[in-house]
Amino acid sequence: MQKTNNREFFNKQQTEMEKVNWKVEGMSCTNCALSIDKLLQQKGMHNVKVNFMGGDVQFELPDNRQTEKPQLEKEIEQMGYHVVNGSRSEQAKPKKFFRNHFRRFLFCFVFTAPLMVHMIPGIHIHALMNPMVQLALTIPVFLMGMDFFGRSAVKSLSKGIPNMNVLIAVGAIASFGYSLYGTLIGRAAEFMFYETTATIITLVFLGNWLEDKSVETTQAALRKLAVTQKTMANMIAYDEHHQEHVFPVESTSLKVGDLLLINSGEHVPMDSKILWGEASVNEAIITGESSPVYKKMNDRLIGGSILESGTVKVYVTATGEDTVMANILKLVKDAQTEKPPVQQLADKISAIFVPAVLSIALVTLLINYFAADHTFSESLLRGIAVLVIACPCAMGLATPAAIAVGLGRAARNGVLFKNARSLEVFRSIRQVVFDKTGTLTTGLFRISASGILQPDITEEEFRAITWSMEKYSNHPIARAIVKEWKSSTEIKWAKIEEVKGLGLKATDKEGNRYVAGSCKAASNLTTEQNHNVYILRNDVLIGWIDVKDDIRPEAKTVISQLNAAGITTILLSGDTREKSEQVARELEIGIVIAEQTPEQKLAKIAELNNQAPTAMVGDGINDAPALAKATVGISLSEASQIAMQSAQVVLMNHGLKNLPLSLGLGKHTYLTIKQNLFWAFAYNIIAIPVAAVGLLSPAFGALVMGLSDVVLAVNSVRLRFKKVI
Repeated sequence: MQKTNNREFFNKQQTEMEKVNWKVEGMSCTNCALSIDKLLQQKGMHNVKVNFMGGDVQFELPDNRQTEKPQLEKEIEQMGYHVVNGSRSEQAKPKKFFRNHFRRFLFCFVFTAPLMVHMIPGIHIHALMNPMVQLALTIPVFLMGMDFFGRSAVKSLSKGIPNMNVLIAVGAIASFGYSLYGTLIGRAAEFMFYETTATIITLVFLGNWLEDKSVETTQAALRKLAVTQKTMANMIAYDEHHQEHVFPVESTSLKVGDLLLINSGEHVPMDSKILWGEASVNEAIITGESSPVYKKMNDRLIGGSILESGTVKVYVTATGEDTVMANILKLVKDAQTEKPPVQQLADKISAIFVPAVLSIALVTLLINYFAADHTFSESLLRGIAVLVIACPCAMGLATPAAIAVGLGRAARNGVLFKNARSLEVFRSIRQVVFDKTGTLTTGLFRISASGILQPDITEEEFRAITWSMEKYSNHPIARAIVKEWKSSTEIKWAKIEEVKGLGLKATDKEGNRYVAGSCKAASNLTTEQNHNVYILRNDVLIGWIDVKDDIRPEAKTVISQLNAAGITTILLSGDTREKSEQVARELEIGIVIAEQTPEQKLAKIAELNNQAPTAMVGDGINDAPALAKATVGISLSEASQIAMQSAQVVLMNHGLKNLPLSLGLGKHTYLTIKQNLFWAFAYNIIAIPVAAVGLLSPAFGALVMGLSDVVLAVNSVRLRFKKVI
């Protein structure tokens, strides 16, 4: 009884969770995300997900703690970040002028520039060398730096995850405090580091702004998807006289069931279904295919696509977070928040990086002063250079930047990755397994041949018998026959039933028995076992029908690309061996495994996985277990819902065309991650010792530190244009 009560209490708690989605500005690295993640978890929030690349913060808030949201926003803002869409942001309050790094840089540069004038050859202004003048110019910059870096450093330390701002704040405080001490004791000339203080803060603000702009470019593909979500729509309404009226409304105000008029050249405002009219629709925003798709009555339109020609009346089938576009964006953002295996090492190092650098800076100061016999001023300068040259952001940015670009390019080309792990795992795929029907073929059957074996049966009568039976089946072959052989002469059955694995059995009102079935139904009546449908009357074979399932036009090219890349292609089908081998020969697929049940498919995929990492491409309900079992499961957009849910990757372009692109993106994304990590580690391994021996000034180190992240972002952005297949 107690266990039951506990379970009921737990379930009640689960249902009382409110999902909160915030957009937070100012996160520039993994440590930023870790700081916010730890804060929210310490406050008792559940299922916390923080994506610093897109600024998305998601968590579940217990229903009885609604009053905590403003406090959470306040604490996040005290850490140096800004919640864009929270309750505090909705309050009427003046916006801070110094909200972004570029404005902070401009303010600081006004005061820092005079301190740097003496660096220009031939210019020497004696008044600017006065310590009191330098102090006056440095104080505004120092206060601005401490308002951002100092506040953020203290908050991150209090949460147990020191971020990069700790290094900047310590370096600026050390140089400013040392200079101020010299000024107060009357020996300013020996302790003059005001210029160093102002330059560090100013150039780091510039570097942070460059980082922000670089990270934004990695999100460009996703922003293009998101911008299509808000358009104007032509709503249709009727007055009391049933007169039609059309008026404009914002797409965000639409509801399911609303009637709309969409004209040539306009965006489809929301997912909808055509009630009247026909049109050519450009679905490139979803599928990556620029060729328009013909749409008619009862066809569905995807929100964000464009009517290139034609006019249609539609009703809205989904709005907001339920639309295809919103689900794609959500899946891509969720994939970004997940950490692929390669990022785990970088995260572990980032977590201990700041304490390690602080220790190295202290050791640098002590060794230079006591062992190398340098002055305290020079030793301090080298210690400060170590602090500002180190860049934990680079290691935190290496993986997410590449993942963001890879996922974005994939989404723009109609390849939807449900998690970042799949993108990374693609690099190791050595064999690709294909289902046949609906995957390598279109799944749209048509009658290719038929034969009548009894002289007393006319072709019209044969078609009427076949149509009258097959109309009672939902099998794809039956639907194809019904579509092509529709007859005005219908036989009324006294009884009709579908027998699994055999076909249809029917009895007419005169007592004649009919069968429309597979070769099993006629196994005792003919030696020809290669036809699709056999028609029997009173246990006499009266005819047969063959149907053909056309191979997808892009299938041969895709298979050729995979074979050329050294990837083994395998056909795994439940169809007959003869038909499977025929398709395999036409497409040049090396291995054929035919006549497999869903259970056998699952076992075969498990066996192949043990041999080498395997991708499975399928579309039917019977493929779902195998898709889930494969190293990477790949489904087509027109597949059954259970197949799409079982797969980790969905090809949205109505075919196999972008399968090589998805494999290539996986390989090159991982390559980019390795390049980024190499740069991040190499930069810090080289730069820190160079700064420790006095070969880099703190000012130059501050500039290079910011640029190091830009290098990673630029390398990642190359994925948007790089040839991957």
